[in-house]
Amino acid sequence: MGSSPPALGQIYRRTKPQPTDQKYLTMLTARARTPTMAAPQLTESTITVDGQTLFYRQAVPGQQAPKLSVLLLHGIRFSSETWLNLQTLAKLAGAGYCAVAIDLPGLGNSKDAAAPAPVGQPAPGGFLKSVFEALHLGPAVVISPSLSGMYSLPFLFQHSDLLKAYVPVAPICTEKFTAAQYASIKTPTLIVYGDQDAQLGEVSLNNLKNLPNHKVLLMQGAGHACYLDKPEEWHQGLLDFLRSLE
Repeated sequence: MGSSPPALGQIYRRTKPQPTDQKYLTMLTARARTPTMAAPQLTESTITVDGQTLFYRQAVPGQQAPKLSVLLLHGIRFSSETWLNLQTLAKLAGAGYCAVAIDLPGLGNSKDAAAPAPVGQPAPGGFLKSVFEALHLGPAVVISPSLSGMYSLPFLFQHSDLLKAYVPVAPICTEKFTAAQYASIKTPTLIVYGDQDAQLGEVSLNNLKNLPNHKVLLMQGAGHACYLDKPEEWHQGLLDFLRSLE
């Protein structure tokens, strides 16, 4: 039987490596030559949609072509900065996706832009279509919390061919559409809500569950902005869903 391999620290104290030691040296050399994954590239810019200037942030993988694109919308008290600070943009890009977060009209760095509809009323489905075109997005995943439902739901019903998948997070306006309309949509959907969301959690679920191709991510102990309350669970659930689309 051969002798046990020495500890790594002993290798460098010998003047001449033994045969068994050489395997360790080769392994260490290979590790040293392995390039580390480049950090995601984050940029900020603006687009013009229907004559209005909208701000956005984009994160892309450092060394590879994106597997697919993800468009992140936001609620009335938030903006694209929410996804930046929560590390959602970085995590998506690190997992190989192109992540784009826009500031909706009248909010964040798009506060001077006029919204295409009053708050709480469905916006024209063509609005997000124009956003897609301005950002040069192909079929993409749309993440839509709260207020942004007024934009994402009309888009879902009018332009589902542009949606790779839909991730509604207790959005508004779900009651504006019929069960038959929901049943006609085949887009893969991850319905997300917190069990402490007494405002929109169950209400939105009861309407969205009429989408035939859906999964539900219920976040225990989380409120309306459940992704803020349970960021690790949010990111894990989101990434698992995105991987299922590949």
